[in-house]
Amino acid sequence: METASKASRLFDLVDQKEFAFCQAINRSLRFRPVLGYFQLVSKLGDGWIWYALILSLPWFLPAQGPGLAILMALTGLCCTAIYKGLKRHLVRERPFISFPSINCGTPPLDRYSFPSGHTLHAVCFTVMLSAVSPALALYLTPFTLSVAASRVILGLHYPTDVLAGALIGGLIGGASIYWFAGALAM
Repeated sequence: METASKASRLFDLVDQKEFAFCQAINRSLRFRPVLGYFQLVSKLGDGWIWYALILSLPWFLPAQGPGLAILMALTGLCCTAIYKGLKRHLVRERPFISFPSINCGTPPLDRYSFPSGHTLHAVCFTVMLSAVSPALALYLTPFTLSVAASRVILGLHYPTDVLAGALIGGLIGGASIYWFAGALAM
């Protein structure tokens, strides 16, 4: 519990420093096209785009796809366990909860903010897919950046939540490809 209280004190300080930026970027939700775009990106980032990609890999990459699909599914489960454990242990409130002037652009999937699970998964899977097929990076990177931006714009995360999610996701995705790619006949 002491770790949680130390983290809570640190988050309180950081939250105050990030508030003005979060509030400013959140104001863009007043524009319907911005709200609609980032709500769609957020919904796809819930997992739908990744599930579709994982299921389609055996057809698009016949030699590497089946192994990569299995590796991505297992890595995704690992990512989920890590970010849920961190959220449960660190208990950082979301910006729209801590600061009523920040609007919530879409309902969150869980209670706490740190780290961003959407960003963690998006970066992890983008790293993995780009390592196997670099051409995919041209398509996935803009989507991944949009997912990351959506988390702050929609009032669901602080920039440090997104940065932490990206760092953790990149490390997990890179480690997964490095350690297990050969074992799955990729």
